[in-house]
Amino acid sequence: MAVSKASREKKRDPKASLTLLWGEQEQPRRGPKPSLTAERIVAGAIAIADAEGLDAVSMQRVAADLGVTTMALYRYFPGKAELTDLMVDSALGVPSEAVAEAHGWRAGLTEWARQCWALYRRHPWILTATAMRRQLMGPNQLTWLDAALNALAPAGLTAAQQHDTVLLIIGHIRSLAQQLVHADEEGNEEWNRLAGEVLERHGHRFPALAAAIAAGAFDPHGGDPLDFGLDRILDGIAHLIDHP
Repeated sequence: MAVSKASREKKRDPKASLTLLWGEQEQPRRGPKPSLTAERIVAGAIAIADAEGLDAVSMQRVAADLGVTTMALYRYFPGKAELTDLMVDSALGVPSEAVAEAHGWRAGLTEWARQCWALYRRHPWILTATAMRRQLMGPNQLTWLDAALNALAPAGLTAAQQHDTVLLIIGHIRSLAQQLVHADEEGNEEWNRLAGEVLERHGHRFPALAAAIAAGAFDPHGGDPLDFGLDRILDGIAHLIDHP
């Protein structure tokens, strides 16, 4: 009987991931410095994911690209799940000092959001790697959260409101990133053509939609897609601060 891919994959070991994320694994005390390191493995895996997506990353593929045996990788990582946790934390890095140096909570959060948005565009696979599961957070991820909360600290919000604000912003960023993942110019053109034909035949049933399309609601527009939603979120937070 054939064994499914899911059944072959080793279940994530949260303790192993946390140990690796926080550098708490035991280090060899003697012997020559190994040519292969966890950092080199993670960098190789990120390069594959950036070029071909997270599905292309496997222990076998990473080992082949690094010119080592697959078993050599298992000396550092129990499996792909734990490797992915470190890929995420490594790819995120930390926000620049511009966040802390911004004047005011709004400027700080805007800078934070722009830097975060840039990361999702550089590494779109992060969306998949952090979706639909409780994410184990490493030092870099916690640094991002800490920077956002620090930017909000002078605003006078409660701790829960600060956290909810960060969740709103990251949710907006992830929604935009999801659209980019599925962006396909040729497919979009075909969809627009077919949708236009449907509305020509049935537009009278959807007058508000037909009017919006005719007025250019769905036409490409300049500017960063992050701006409109981010500004509206921050406008709402400003109102909350002024009217607690």
